[in-house]
Amino acid sequence: MTLPPKTLLTRAFLLITALILLSIFTLAWMFRHASEAPRAQQNAQLVVSTINLTRAAILSAAPQWRGALLAELRAAEGMRVEIAEPTDAMTALETNTRELTLMVAQVRAKLGQDTRFASQRHGIADLWVSFRIGEDEFWVAIPRTRVEQPMSRMILLFGAVALGFALIGAYLIARQVALPLKRLSQAAQQLGQGKTHSPLPENGTQEMATVSHAFNQMSADLAANERERALVLAGISHDLRTPLTRIRLAAEMSQDEHLRNDLHADVTQMDGIIQQFLDYARLDAHEIAQRCDVAELVQEAVHPYTTRAHSLHLDLSTFAPQNVRPLILKRAVANLLENALKYGGGEIDVCLHHDAMQFFISVSDRGEGISSEHLESVKRPFVRLESARSDASGSGLGLAIVERAAQTHQGQLTLGQREGGGLVATLEIPLT
Repeated sequence: MTLPPKTLLTRAFLLITALILLSIFTLAWMFRHASEAPRAQQNAQLVVSTINLTRAAILSAAPQWRGALLAELRAAEGMRVEIAEPTDAMTALETNTRELTLMVAQVRAKLGQDTRFASQRHGIADLWVSFRIGEDEFWVAIPRTRVEQPMSRMILLFGAVALGFALIGAYLIARQVALPLKRLSQAAQQLGQGKTHSPLPENGTQEMATVSHAFNQMSADLAANERERALVLAGISHDLRTPLTRIRLAAEMSQDEHLRNDLHADVTQMDGIIQQFLDYARLDAHEIAQRCDVAELVQEAVHPYTTRAHSLHLDLSTFAPQNVRPLILKRAVANLLENALKYGGGEIDVCLHHDAMQFFISVSDRGEGISSEHLESVKRPFVRLESARSDASGSGLGLAIVERAAQTHQGQLTLGQREGGGLVATLEIPLT
């Protein structure tokens, strides 16, 4: 089961954010739960004290001054004290919170169980509490702001700022973990494609520094091994040219025409194999890129094969000159043509087209093709298939040279089955 999103940075950030939010909500719930009973007791004491003081004030005032006293309480304290009437339109107080339930229970425990509570009286919203003086029942309206203590805006602001800093910290922590791994992934991908890359920075945590150092060392060792192999291959191939030249001269001096032709064919074949070794070892990797007409380069590469193939069809589209290495590109096309000529029966189609991102050079033949499970393996050096497309006398470097040429241009070589039979080899190179 895969969980979206897939990037480590996003997953780590979301996980840390979720943990921070869960911690904040848990602390807020614990704080509220722990403060409910003390706040309920405090509010109940406030209500009881207000009722007791109001009752004492009414009892101590002369009957003719009670109206003035009630008006003074309303003006000075913001409290309404009114005599209950049978026609009062009351809205019962809903004890929908634990704090409110505790407060009501504690008030009734001190003032009597007949104490009534209401949230509205004649449309006036306050905390209405009843009390009795003899046979008379009174209502006291206590402003709800005195018994309800909403969280202040300053606390909310401080909480939002703290949460913002926590989220920024979560992002930095997640980025510190994900960024080195992303660099390592990109470097490994470039290394797998045979491209050069800058050494990874060996900083950060001890574990990441150790991994980066090991990867840099491995990359340097592989590059050194590749250079050494190319140097040895080029040296051996170059040294073989001298005895081949002597064999060719000896063959020319032979009086046996059949032997002379056989030796000449063998020497030509060996010379071609040696040339492929040299091409693979050197590949003109240091050739300077130039802006060239790709269609013209393809035509130049195809021209020597027009008389060798039974049929060769060109479909070349023209577009703006591209920044390419002309010798490497022509050699790659030539190798594809040699491959198609040798294994495809001489019926070759060459196509050049492009889209908004890259251009494509495809060479198609009508041979027996390559099975799908071997389409990738044949691009590796010295791989030859035991099939009709294999060549026991070949070097197994033809497609490997084309693959390296594509990588030199930041592109790739793709192989596929041709509709109706045969192989389609396509160079995909980004537009520049």
